[in-house]
Amino acid sequence: MELESYVASLRRELMVNAAVGGAEAEAIAERLVAPLESSVRLVLLKALSSAAQEISRDLPAGSVELRLSGLDPSFVVTSSPVPPADEEYVAPTTADDGATARINFRPPEQLKSRIEEAAGREGMSVNAWLVRSVSATLNRESRRPIRRAPRGGDHQSGWAR
Repeated sequence: MELESYVASLRRELMVNAAVGGAEAEAIAERLVAPLESSVRLVLLKALSSAAQEISRDLPAGSVELRLSGLDPSFVVTSSPVPPADEEYVAPTTADDGATARINFRPPEQLKSRIEEAAGREGMSVNAWLVRSVSATLNRESRRPIRRAPRGGDHQSGWAR
């Protein structure tokens, strides 16, 4: 995608509007145009990036990325297969991962409904969504500092009769 035509259009609009103000306004606008071009490009890139994220969030499967090559952005669409709703997700295994295991999970009905809705919004099976969510939570917890119980306080030791 070429941004130059959008930047040039904005430049023309600025100069046309400055011409209404006379020679002095035109001179000021001329001095402002060059420094504003990089800011305009940055704002356009941010808008395109936000759009790509929003589209990715709403896609049932896959994602849209914004990549920059020189001054020109491009969109890269990656699709991933969506497992059928009744198909169980099996996490890929690696040497570090180990084999998959089965557990029984009995959430309250209201929580189950919310889990199903969240998985549906992301185009994932409930199992795949739970595996991803639990993994993310455990990864976050492993980066937290370990809290030790304070010394003293309610701690008692000794003999009692």
